[in-house]
Amino acid sequence: MLSPARTGAALLTAGLLAGLAAGPALADSASPSPSPSPVAAPAALYGKSDPTYDGVWRQSLALTALAAAKITPADSAVAWLTGQQCADGGWPSFRANTAAACTVSTEDSNATSVAVQALATLGGHQDAVDKGVQWIKANQNADGSWSYNPGTPGDANSTGLVVSALRAAKTDPSTVAKAGKDGLQGLASFQLGCNTPADQHGAFAYQPDTKGALAANALATAQAALAAAGGSLPVAAGSPTGRAPQALSCTSDGAYVAPGEAASAYLTAQLASGGKHLMLTTPGATPTPDYNATAWAAISLVRAGHPEPAADAVAWLADTAGTWAKGPSGTDASATATLLLAAEATGHNLHAFGGTDLVAQLTAAGPAPKTTGAKKQAGSPAIIIGFGLIGGIGAGFFISMNRKRGQRTGK
Repeated sequence: MLSPARTGAALLTAGLLAGLAAGPALADSASPSPSPSPVAAPAALYGKSDPTYDGVWRQSLALTALAAAKITPADSAVAWLTGQQCADGGWPSFRANTAAACTVSTEDSNATSVAVQALATLGGHQDAVDKGVQWIKANQNADGSWSYNPGTPGDANSTGLVVSALRAAKTDPSTVAKAGKDGLQGLASFQLGCNTPADQHGAFAYQPDTKGALAANALATAQAALAAAGGSLPVAAGSPTGRAPQALSCTSDGAYVAPGEAASAYLTAQLASGGKHLMLTTPGATPTPDYNATAWAAISLVRAGHPEPAADAVAWLADTAGTWAKGPSGTDASATATLLLAAEATGHNLHAFGGTDLVAQLTAAGPAPKTTGAKKQAGSPAIIIGFGLIGGIGAGFFISMNRKRGQRTGK
């Protein structure tokens, strides 16, 4: 059975469902048809579902999330990911036969981007990271954007993921250009401005329509906002409070609002109107909660300096997203990893997330890790400081603190 995370990413006909799983951007053109028979997941891969469309994606997210949680993954899991890299530096969605040469047109910017971020987070894989960056540079579109597969029009999700990967690799995206258009300009081309309805200002569109018009897209905005805010995966938790994001001003005397701020304002408004979560809307279908976009929005908002709406969104996920992370073939590794990254960014207890130990759930879905790290104390956020009483017999301070502080980088 195909993984729900990448079926939507690889097949345009299923593309409208991409927000239901933790998958990457949609391809804007026809992709390979589903396999006539499911491919068995390799032992070194996280998750047991068919990896054809999401093998590299889910492995990369899983490794990033575990590393952020201070878990050292199994060598076999990391070797599987590096072994999927093509000779030219890119990654496809999945290589069943790594002895066969890759086809450039089927290499995947989304898989490459998250693989670069995972290996940069793990450290010790600079050659693979450098080759990935070279592939990214070689496959940039003339408008500065990136597409899901090379040779097709760019989209906001893919461009945002690539910009985040460049930052993770310590490469300034403003220096990566094609035909005079750099990566940040490519990303900005998908952002809605003052010539659009007021409630869409600051959002990102997936792609322009046939007439060149842009329409707000929840997942595109949630993923692109991380790059627009100057970030990449993983995002570390910071202060639990912050100012409200500044909305795009369209008055003649309005001050400049950075792309990340405008996107954050849009996401914050959408989360508020949606009951602390984003909605997936597809033509002819009843809107449904979009767990994936909500998790990405929380990660992006924390990176942009707006942790309070992010915390509300992740609290909603903790209450509702358990079944999303458990796919038809068992644990959905990409969904669980995305929740883990969102929980980490907002300071939630990774071992008691809505009654689920996310770390245990993810590690059980793949090869046993080399080290398991220390569990965080129960509660949310993950920093809990108890001040002991100083009194007559024996005084003490009881301090429980276990939180990661640090920041890295991010269709």
